[in-house]
Amino acid sequence: MERLAEAFGIALELIATGDPVVMEITLRTLAVSAAATIFSMLLFVPLGGLIHFASFPGKRLLTGVIHALYSMPTVFAGLIVFLLLSRMGPLGFLGLLFSTRAIVIAEVVLIAPVMLGLVMSALGGIPSEVEDTVRALGAGRIQTGLVVIREARMAIVSALLMSFGRAISEVGAAMMVGGNIAGRTRTLTTAISLGIGKGETAESIALGLILITLALIVSFAVHLLGTRRA
Repeated sequence: MERLAEAFGIALELIATGDPVVMEITLRTLAVSAAATIFSMLLFVPLGGLIHFASFPGKRLLTGVIHALYSMPTVFAGLIVFLLLSRMGPLGFLGLLFSTRAIVIAEVVLIAPVMLGLVMSALGGIPSEVEDTVRALGAGRIQTGLVVIREARMAIVSALLMSFGRAISEVGAAMMVGGNIAGRTRTLTTAISLGIGKGETAESIALGLILITLALIVSFAVHLLGTRRA
């Protein structure tokens, strides 16, 4: 018990003094997760809108598949990206494997169904009267879609935050495609996993405290947005 308390003390000291290694890993994790969330927003907010507003055979099945993929294992997302970026894969010539860019791609794959599903749910939560009224005023399909997206903006921001939270806490994909290389691709989750294995308890606790703090901040922000919408 004394050793554990001592490790907590050292961990708090590492955070308070801004230990260079701890800060470097934290900043890299934030940058990678933010990049994955931004790319996902650019790709999947419009795509979610297209799926929501379009009528086509199999739409209900597609929606069900997207929701089912919410719980896609992180190692499966990592496996897909690893196979694509490996030397024998179709994108191997890009040389992205074991880089932060590979981690960003893996996290985009991982959060894609979450982002898509939540955006579609956000748009579906807007009363149909809004869309009918805008159309009655003479708006075209694109203008109508933009108005509905604007009405659902708070729910869409919640979707972005939840996707960021999913990205920042994943470990399997980052380990597989990033390689957990010190000073290059190590993130909070992979560093904690490695640190526990090597007996570096204090540093792992410090990184764990930072990770749980970030996760709680994201969850609190989502809660505040939900309260505001209500």
